[in-house]
Amino acid sequence: MARIILNETSYHGAGSVKELAGEIKGRGLKKAFVCSDPDLLKFGVTAKATAVLDGAGIPYEIYSDIKANPTIGNVQAGVAAYLKSGADCLVAVGGGSSIDTAKAIGIIAANPEFSDVRSLEGVAPTKKPSVPIFAIPTTAGTAAEVTINYVITDVEKKRKFVCVDVHDIPVVAIIDSDLMSSMPKGLTAATGMDALTHAIEGYITKAAWEMTDMFHLKAIEIISKSLRSAVKGEKAGREGMALGQYIAGMGFSNVGLGIVHSMAHALGAVYDTPHGVANAILLPTVMAYNAECTGEKYRDIAKAMGVEGTERMTQSEYRKAAVDAVAALSRDVGIPQDLKQIVREEDIPFLAESAMADACRPGNPKDPTLEDIIALYKSLL
Repeated sequence: MARIILNETSYHGAGSVKELAGEIKGRGLKKAFVCSDPDLLKFGVTAKATAVLDGAGIPYEIYSDIKANPTIGNVQAGVAAYLKSGADCLVAVGGGSSIDTAKAIGIIAANPEFSDVRSLEGVAPTKKPSVPIFAIPTTAGTAAEVTINYVITDVEKKRKFVCVDVHDIPVVAIIDSDLMSSMPKGLTAATGMDALTHAIEGYITKAAWEMTDMFHLKAIEIISKSLRSAVKGEKAGREGMALGQYIAGMGFSNVGLGIVHSMAHALGAVYDTPHGVANAILLPTVMAYNAECTGEKYRDIAKAMGVEGTERMTQSEYRKAAVDAVAALSRDVGIPQDLKQIVREEDIPFLAESAMADACRPGNPKDPTLEDIIALYKSLL
């Protein structure tokens, strides 16, 4: 048996943020609690969504105590502010951090027995659906608006934990490339490589099947075609990335990921490394490690990435071609090629233990040992 969970409704295309007010009013909701990060407020991006609420006379309060890797403290403060506000829905405007924070707030507001936040780790046994969430991504990468996952940082224990919960999916996702147009080059590159990692890990994960394969291969194709031009600020590239990252989310949310994410979560928890950058640095090395357990799938990946002549290649040739195509894209968009500037060698045992304990690890096509993960980290120093 396999299961697919997607948003009730999603809007795509430039200008689609204008649909927000109608969706809130159509559900009989009265007041919004807007989760957005301080930079988006400062640069007027959040205002593109709140202007729609203003125009429709929908009252709202803004909550912006959100870090790039949201913490247990951010969530608990958010829950308290939400309950005090008298709002009956959440509007998340931002990248994965804002949307993940909104998911955790919405789940705890509906299921207060999980207010410690840590008990939500793994597949959470919540009873009630989240407070309705309207998710408006401002980055093209995490696909948090269409997934049943969110990630919270436990500062005390220096670890990130993944929460998987069918009750947390936003009821409406609005993927408006106009709200992504203020992303600087580095963020466009990092979030775009995060989306590619979702598509590739989702395609080779143990639980992959035909329905999700269809999403993942199309996402790889769109992202490979669009990311270089998106980083240059070209409109067509940005629109392609907005769609490609969403399609990747439709897939991986339902089948899981692998150790690129496990290892990246550890880097984010210890060094606050941006998630997309961590994924991008790790992806080619982990792909090479996983290759022997992927059958013919790397041929499909290479072909989707635009490599010519894949049907005439031997297995070792098309596996190398897939890894090389990913590495070339990563280089072209300016991602660092190693962990020298990030990782201290004495931290590697702790990082590897964190990665082994991560919820994404069991989905990896090849079962890693602790020693394997240590060796993968060391190979990037």
